[in-house]
Amino acid sequence: MPTKEQHIAIIGGGPGGLMLALLLQKNGINSTIYEREISDKNAQRGGSLDIHEDSGQLALREVGLLEQFQEMARYAGQDLRLYDKHSNIQINNVADDNVPGSRPEIDRGVLCGLLLNALATGCIRYGCKLVEAIPLVDGKHELHFEDGHTEIVDLVVGADGAFSHVRPLLTDAVAEYTGISRVDLSIDSVKYPELAAFNSRGSMFALGDNKSISGQLNGDGRIRVGLSFRAERDWLDTCRISFDQPEEAKEQLLTYFDDWSESLKNYIRCADGAIITRRIYTLPIGLRWDSKPGVTLIGDAAHLAPPAGDGVNLAMRDAMELALSIIDYKDELDKAIETYEDKMFAYSSGTARMSYDNFMLMLSDDAVTKVKSLLEKFLA
Repeated sequence: MPTKEQHIAIIGGGPGGLMLALLLQKNGINSTIYEREISDKNAQRGGSLDIHEDSGQLALREVGLLEQFQEMARYAGQDLRLYDKHSNIQINNVADDNVPGSRPEIDRGVLCGLLLNALATGCIRYGCKLVEAIPLVDGKHELHFEDGHTEIVDLVVGADGAFSHVRPLLTDAVAEYTGISRVDLSIDSVKYPELAAFNSRGSMFALGDNKSISGQLNGDGRIRVGLSFRAERDWLDTCRISFDQPEEAKEQLLTYFDDWSESLKNYIRCADGAIITRRIYTLPIGLRWDSKPGVTLIGDAAHLAPPAGDGVNLAMRDAMELALSIIDYKDELDKAIETYEDKMFAYSSGTARMSYDNFMLMLSDDAVTKVKSLLEKFLA
């Protein structure tokens, strides 16, 4: 461990930020997470996550939480179904409950709760929204928060996602709109057993007409539904769908899937609660920057790509690689950053490219045929 006390600031309390703080803590290195929300909101930021054996699970093993994760994980959640828009099934992959797979599912909130429970009291400060980070002459940074609070730190790690306030210290690159927008809904599967059976115990995708309907069964029994569209950036604002009036919005959304099967349109009809809209962004694939003293990035802040199951796994691996580098180089933080970044650039660029290509493929012409071929190779 370092021979002198270092003030390490982690901006963002998602899986990557939590994992980094926990790995440092395990090795006797203190850090502080600054989270803009006033309390933990991870359960609201995403649904079920598949945690990969060669990345996310490696980090959990490193921090000593792999066995607890395995007890909580849902191996049946690896079920996967692909339909065309007429409900003709193209892929039906059923997980073998007696043979644990390499990508078990866990809800984001449950995973983050596992990490939070292992962190020392006071490690995370809520309600701290970073406004600006100012480089100082000695490699340190002065952090300015919205509430007027300031901190001077030896290392600031941007774990603050797509629109990172730390990233501008390293690169002019910004998140760009992919041309795809998404509408998220939610269904209580207990109320709709036929729909639950249609969905499978894991995830379902239906593709057609450059659109998609997806359904993902979460650990709380709810199905997280995603409707994805190729659309201009301002479409969510100009489409005249009353997203703040869920029942009216559902009727309007159904018109976009008018000639799709009734089984698939039930994913819209049966939804309850608030409707969430979002645009899908990406950073330039293969983004690199020149290493600078006292600052680095992990997760989406470093290599944002469209959602394809790799984001949280890369964030957790980033956290592991950065923590191990800090531990190895002790007081040489600049060398630790440079070593981590070289390694991160190498493994993240290929994964980001694959995530981008696969996501765009799902909303391409003749997507069902293309995705079916890709999945058959993956599942073979």
